[in-house]
Amino acid sequence: MSTLKFYTERAEQCRAEARLASLANVRERCLSAAAAWDSMAERVRTSETYRVEDAARKAAEGRTS
Repeated sequence: MSTLKFYTERAEQCRAEARLASLANVRERCLSAAAAWDSMAERVRTSETYRVEDAARKAAEGRTS
């Protein structure tokens, strides 16, 4: 399982737990955790995008690393 997929699944699980929570503080905690997982997933997406763009740029320049 990729890190991105794991983070995304955890965020969704936290949102599902928030929907089922009857206590406001539990719901808020779950939504806060979901936001943290989403943030981590976004950082992975950004890193992957930069990595792909960097590899393409290097390939265009004739470099391999």
